[in-house]
Amino acid sequence: MAESFEVSLSGEEKTYVPDPSYKKNAWTKDYTAAYKEFMADPEGFWEKQAHHFEWIRKWDRVLEWNYPYAKWFVNAKLNITANCLDRHVNNHRRNKVALIWRGEDGEERIFTYKKLFQEVCRFAQGLKKLGVTKGDRVCIYMPLVPEQVIAMLACARIGAVHSVVFGGFGVQALNMRIKDAEAKIVITADVTYRRGKTIPLKTIVEEAIINAPSVEKVVVLSREVEQPVELHTEMEVDYHELMEGVPSTCEPEVMDAEDPLFILYTSGSTGAPKGIVHTCGGYMVGTGYTTQHVFDIKDNDVYWCTADTGWITGHSYVVYGPLAIGATVVMAEAVPDYPDAGAFWKIVEELGVTIFYTAPTAIRMFMKVGEQWPNKYDLSSLRILGSVGEPLNPEAFEWYYRVIGKMACPIVDTWWQTETGMHMITTMVGEPMRPGFAGRPIPGVVADVVDKQGKPVAPGNGGFLVIKKPWPAMLRTVYKNDERYRTYWNTIPDCYTAGDLAVKAKGDEYIMIIGRADDIIIVAGHNIGTAEVESALVSHQAVAEAAVIGKPEPMKGNIIKAFVILRVGFSPSEKLKSDLIYHVRMTLGPIAMPSEIEFVDKLPKTRSGKIMRRVLKAKEMGIDPGDVSTLEE
Repeated sequence: MAESFEVSLSGEEKTYVPDPSYKKNAWTKDYTAAYKEFMADPEGFWEKQAHHFEWIRKWDRVLEWNYPYAKWFVNAKLNITANCLDRHVNNHRRNKVALIWRGEDGEERIFTYKKLFQEVCRFAQGLKKLGVTKGDRVCIYMPLVPEQVIAMLACARIGAVHSVVFGGFGVQALNMRIKDAEAKIVITADVTYRRGKTIPLKTIVEEAIINAPSVEKVVVLSREVEQPVELHTEMEVDYHELMEGVPSTCEPEVMDAEDPLFILYTSGSTGAPKGIVHTCGGYMVGTGYTTQHVFDIKDNDVYWCTADTGWITGHSYVVYGPLAIGATVVMAEAVPDYPDAGAFWKIVEELGVTIFYTAPTAIRMFMKVGEQWPNKYDLSSLRILGSVGEPLNPEAFEWYYRVIGKMACPIVDTWWQTETGMHMITTMVGEPMRPGFAGRPIPGVVADVVDKQGKPVAPGNGGFLVIKKPWPAMLRTVYKNDERYRTYWNTIPDCYTAGDLAVKAKGDEYIMIIGRADDIIIVAGHNIGTAEVESALVSHQAVAEAAVIGKPEPMKGNIIKAFVILRVGFSPSEKLKSDLIYHVRMTLGPIAMPSEIEFVDKLPKTRSGKIMRRVLKAKEMGIDPGDVSTLEE
């Protein structure tokens, strides 16, 4: 793409300024002063944040930076669960509610910090019984239930590295993630519940481990009481039976700050998903700091992040960040429009949610069904709203601010990634908000919009979003593929390249995220790799070649459109379209299904054979495809 490009920004962008009390009472009271303090002494800034946590041994140095490799809190020792659990159990938060879980049918379960601590320790002891030790990988493929959080924390307790896989993925996607991580144990449930339907998970796991020789045992959480699932005892272990007869304490494993905490797979633009590796010390400091300062969480807040724990948002802002600072967290195995479009607002009213963090795709769905649904409920408990997963378009911002926040709640539109581990850009609570603009780099982060040479582009011009300095929660490598890690730092000189296009506003330099610069499609807040969907299509006997693009759609942000070349002997038909969509569903899961399929005779390619998806997208949207000089004749 071009070095930079002009972006048409209206000269009449709106600005909303929260009530002064927000700024006065915020953890970060003065963004400009806090950012200056950080820039004057970056390591001193992060050291100050690290002192808010408990360490078994303090660090020798805050940062060791050998481009592109960082070590944070060098030689420090800790266990993240001691910060998420033990320190609260040993102070005034012992009987504070840590977790409130709601099921689709209204079932409610509550865990105080003391109860959560005991459950985590018991499951950690259970994992030890299965032979899990420090450094072993454990795959967690579960619904959004408390046991999923307990399993994550239990792994971290004993130094095992968890790899959580979103419960909406299919057999092939799960198998690939199990095999790449060489998981020793898989933790799952018999079923998940969605829109009143019972969806089996264990049967997917049974297929996914057929060619995964590293798996020794499968732990199964049984939820179906009336029709209990049969366990194959030579391989499968009941979740609750595993915890029988074990103590409700478990000494936390001493971890180095740079020991791996988890692997989380994210979509790659060139084939297999990437296993992003996050470590113990820096990730704890980064997520704990941002949870407190970006959401401005106080001890009496009730905080609800609607994300599934299978994504980075769930890791950082359902589990580790909030629990590290002693927050009360709401979890709901729920969708926003079942049993009706008031489902989320009913939970907000009944639980007195004060901070609500959701995705633009959900906000757009709320807009579509109308204001009458939120207006049926008392949302006066809300004081801060958040957005995550994709850019929050101005129309959705305006609706969210007016209808849900009643023109009174600050909105923190957060930009960050699986790779960054923590929030990087937002509008801090109390600062002026601009619809369509995420905001500015948070204190602790150096971000910019640059051209391909790394030179800053002028405000009003689009360019590549980059991070110019290391930060504590950054990824340390891509599992088994360090070369792929280095490309993040080598694409643009001396910068971490995020893969997003952005533009800075004139004047205050607020940053607007325009979209992806690579072959990732964001569908309803989920990152889907084009290569994964294409390979799923090509695995069907009728398909010779395929290319997929993201096509803008008002509700989901994008839908997936596939262009398919058929093998000789197969003809286009509506039946074949349905078969291909079903094939992708069974291969990758429903989130990766194409919404549209077009059968074509050829695909636009470079002379070297690379499919030019941007040409397909330009044609689809009726715009100029730009430079096509490398297109084969």
